[in-house]
Amino acid sequence: MKTPTPAKKPVKRLGPGEYKPDTEYKRIEDLPKAKVIKENRNKTERLCPSCGQPAKREHVYQRQLHDVGDLVSGRPIELLFTYSQHHCQKCNKYFMTDLSDVAPPGSHYTHRVIALAVRVVVEDGLAYRNASWQLWRDHRVFVPFATIQNWVEAGGKKSKRTLGK
Repeated sequence: MKTPTPAKKPVKRLGPGEYKPDTEYKRIEDLPKAKVIKENRNKTERLCPSCGQPAKREHVYQRQLHDVGDLVSGRPIELLFTYSQHHCQKCNKYFMTDLSDVAPPGSHYTHRVIALAVRVVVEDGLAYRNASWQLWRDHRVFVPFATIQNWVEAGGKKSKRTLGK
């Protein structure tokens, strides 16, 4: 007599827009590792924004920014910028490579994350804590709810006082 073979369970593949419960993460080590995207804005020479003369590179720095996550793989995205500081000999001024097209000065998050967080709170009417959870669940970017509150109360922008002006 033959024994019946057990039926194979169909493998369910999750795609964009499908709900994947986060309760499967019991430990912080189980969270998906971030996808790191490196960008180089390091130049040996740049024009001085004050006088327009060529300025030599003095130092090289790195800046890590959190961006909206990859929905297909379910992983957060970290942008790692390598950029340079320059010194103009003519006007004796130091200046950094401009990264304001990606993120506000001093911020750890890109403009896309800030706009998305403010929109979730203002347009959808979510509380700050719920907005923080939704950003992680739907976009794989973790933003503390107090940070979202600061962005909403500032209209999505950093104040001039925090920028040292």
